[in-house]
Amino acid sequence: MSRFRFIAPCLLIALGFADAVFSQATHSDTSPARVEVPKVEREGVWQPTADGMQVPLWPESVALAKPDSGDHPEATGNGSPLVGGRRWHWASYVTRPTMTIYRPKAPNSGATMLVLPGGGFHAVATDLEGTEICDWVIQQGMTCVMLKYRTPQVWPKNNGKQQRPKVLLGLEDAQRAMVLLRQRASSFEIDPHKIGVIGFSAGAYLATEMSNAEQRTYPPTDAADRLSTRPDFAIIAYTARLLDNSKGKNNLQLQPWVKISANAPPTLIIHAMNDTVDDIRQPMAYALALNDAGVRVDMRIYAKGGHAFGMRPTADPITTEWPGQVKQWLHNIGML
Repeated sequence: MSRFRFIAPCLLIALGFADAVFSQATHSDTSPARVEVPKVEREGVWQPTADGMQVPLWPESVALAKPDSGDHPEATGNGSPLVGGRRWHWASYVTRPTMTIYRPKAPNSGATMLVLPGGGFHAVATDLEGTEICDWVIQQGMTCVMLKYRTPQVWPKNNGKQQRPKVLLGLEDAQRAMVLLRQRASSFEIDPHKIGVIGFSAGAYLATEMSNAEQRTYPPTDAADRLSTRPDFAIIAYTARLLDNSKGKNNLQLQPWVKISANAPPTLIIHAMNDTVDDIRQPMAYALALNDAGVRVDMRIYAKGGHAFGMRPTADPITTEWPGQVKQWLHNIGML
């Protein structure tokens, strides 16, 4: 039987991104006043709408590393404050990750977008940065695939400095989704050479890792794992965890765990200058590093927009203009 409850203090800590991250969508001079709503959690596994086909990433026989919450049952809930005047929702305590496939509503171009929602690695923002993105993608004649990856996974600190976990569960899940899509390209009616990724916040960080990883980060499971895990294009929306911000504001040095590959795919970066969660220097440092490696990189930077706006329209132009920028860029690189 499902249980509804207001989120307990321990979960409020785990989902601290709700105030620190998603609230930024309302923090600009032109945005409406911040509207808080009660945060409610429901025990149960997230399920897509009828037009989405949810597929497990791993066979049940594969023993996966568990998130920080161990065997805690999966749950869904809503965060606060409102974004674009509406509630946003999340899934967490994910132990069996999935990908949900949405077929194109326009003539099928063969291209596919793997969507990596944000959530601070505490949860997966399933609608704001997941299904709502897919609603737009499928209207462009693309297949959309939303990843529900293993969370929560807290990043440790050493002497007060954030460190990357040695094993990044979300990256394993994202790479596995990529090879499954390539293996099943024929049955999904997609082009295995036109599978890209779009990531938001924590998901954007995962997209940067996918782009630059030279090899799979988990032991092989089956024949699918012989295929490439690297996306054919990458869209990075309000990313973080890349810049070594201990060096001061004039520094654009990447964190020691960030590796840049000359084989990274064409990349589009989207960011707002007034993002107080993920400083504009984060994507700037990444863009410069890609450029230095000879990788094609484009940036679309707006003065306002804050953080975690998804595709929900506000008074900030970025919220309504960036999807069109993505569409044009995909045409420019030959993916549409």
